Amino acid sequence: MIITYDKANGYLKKWQKILRLRDWDIKIKLVEEEWRKSGDIKVDECNKQAILMLNNKNPKVKNTEEVIIHELIHLRLWKMDQMIERLINNLYGEDEKDPKRNVMYSEFMIALEKTTGELTKSFVALAAENKEFSFGYVEEKVRKELNSNIKSNYSDM
Repeated sequence: MIITYDKANGYLKKWQKILRLRDWDIKIKLVEEEWRKSGDIKVDECNKQAILMLNNKNPKVKNTEEVIIHELIHLRLWKMDQMIERLINNLYGEDEKDPKRNVMYSEFMIALEKTTGELTKSFVALAAENKEFSFGYVEEKVRKELNSNIKSNYSDM
């Protein structure tokens, strides 16, 4: 995915307009060191500012525009996301070791990521420059599976 700042910023401006986020001040931060994510967004809701971080060293997702769309959808859903997190904390407390809270929080995060992912796929199919979806997560699982089989096959000899 290695991308220039100008190309990433162009995608940002395009999707900021499409997703009706023009009233937000958003800037791109290219992450050049090892990082476990392909992208993330940090939000200051009160000032309507955000920094969209892109892994520019070892991304799991190769389609940069897809990552930008995904993170901007998180921004679009931010208010709802924060409201549900506060509701979970009010009902179940903030103890991350509490099994009841963990179930609710995990289910919420799965639903949020699934919704964000499906909306991202729709927007990619409609208007992205590169319409190929990333299979980064499942490709990594396949790589691990194949590597573990290779190692175990050698140990069986």
